[in-house]
Amino acid sequence: MSFSIETIRTLLLKENLLKEFVSADGWHLTTDLEKSFTALSYDSRSVNSQTLFFCKGLNFKTEYLISALENGLEVYVAEEPYEVSAKLGIIVTDIRKAMAVLSMAFYDYPQEKLKLVAFTGTKGKTTAAYFTKAILDVTTNKKTALLSTMNTTLDGVTYFKSHLTTPESLDLYRMMAQAVENGMTHLVMEVSSQAYKTQRVYGLHYDVGIFLNISPDHISPIEHPTFDDYFYCKRQLLINSKQAVVNHDSDYYDLLEETCQLHQIPLWTYGRSEADYLVTTTEKRQAFTLKNTNDPLTLNSTYEILLAGGFNQENAASALIASALVGATAQDGQNGLSQARVPGRMEQLQSQNGAAIYVDYAHNYLSLKTLLEFAKNEHPNGRVIVVLGSPGGKALSRRQDFGKILSEQADIAILTADDPAFEDPQKIAEEISAAITEPSLEIHYEMNRSQAIAQAIALAKAEDSVILAGKGQDLYQKINGEDTPYEGDYQIAKHLIEA
Repeated sequence: MSFSIETIRTLLLKENLLKEFVSADGWHLTTDLEKSFTALSYDSRSVNSQTLFFCKGLNFKTEYLISALENGLEVYVAEEPYEVSAKLGIIVTDIRKAMAVLSMAFYDYPQEKLKLVAFTGTKGKTTAAYFTKAILDVTTNKKTALLSTMNTTLDGVTYFKSHLTTPESLDLYRMMAQAVENGMTHLVMEVSSQAYKTQRVYGLHYDVGIFLNISPDHISPIEHPTFDDYFYCKRQLLINSKQAVVNHDSDYYDLLEETCQLHQIPLWTYGRSEADYLVTTTEKRQAFTLKNTNDPLTLNSTYEILLAGGFNQENAASALIASALVGATAQDGQNGLSQARVPGRMEQLQSQNGAAIYVDYAHNYLSLKTLLEFAKNEHPNGRVIVVLGSPGGKALSRRQDFGKILSEQADIAILTADDPAFEDPQKIAEEISAAITEPSLEIHYEMNRSQAIAQAIALAKAEDSVILAGKGQDLYQKINGEDTPYEGDYQIAKHLIEA
């Protein structure tokens, strides 16, 4: 791949992003430098003379650019000129928008060569995305790529750990291009609120955009200052989709519907009592029916999933509608959902005395509330024992949220570490505890997560349920800036009950 400065200038001018070119000749809107680039990067350690380098991020330092120049870099893109010895500085109004615009062009607009299905919502994105991939794998003979919170596959088969729910734009288009090269025809992806807040998906449009639900999350000084800001960012997915699928039972549904109407986005809905497609649980608890009077997508049928809980049936309904809009049939849906597994989602074990153990990635208020309500309904005569922590350095509002839901639904809480990053996990646990208002709730502290799980299982009686929340099958803990190997909640619990 090769990318000329003249092409870059044209693209930036079209998007009204170019401020000026800065060189030894002064500041201008044109440049005499004739140069092409064979690589893009925002990592100063990965550059050479043929790299176009983006100076992005709140923590970007001039020394990073100086280091890149020492490694052979000649041209950089930034929001302000730097006093450095570069051949050319391309100064833009918004570095993240510029990176998105230039990245998609550099990789030859791979999004136009794929059917894109994108999910957003406070909970359920990963489950719904995996369900959709399972359905489309049947439709496309496994030519469906996936970008999810937990794992990514660019060839439809081989998975690797994801670092962000939605990658930085440069990485996103590189991955899409790789998927196209691998012969993929469809891509299912999760789109976070931060992806819109930080312009990672600026200029990207989806064939189908799915809005699952909304509740306060990611509220912190370094993410979203308010729920309004969080919700606004989430809604941008609908505006940037050719067709939308929305949960009619979602909070603020009216505003979601109005958003689609205002921007003339065709809307499909699903729900339990009022929607285009109604979801009804059958006598077989993990099966449900989907019904529409006219059934324009030919989806009226009964479907069975491997995950428990009515909320997972609703996730499956969203996946069925989205998949149908990009070519799947009801039979594809039945075949795909019947074998769809989601790592770390509603995985169930049983202790030697009969207590139920649920392992789930539930990591915010709405997902944890739904999970604990499910456990109480399934095991009404037992206690709900929860192993839980909260991540460091982000989503600070979750700590109070967790205290609230533990007060409402739990009997025993074992507070532990969950990706503490640069924070003290004990301090995070104490912040959760400070928000607990139920005096009868039994609280334990154990910062070694493996030992916390062992403690919970040891406390459980036959009629109890144990909830291991937040990590799922994640094989790493983020500690002091490092991905520290971790066996995973499911494997730890499995070893303990088999010992």
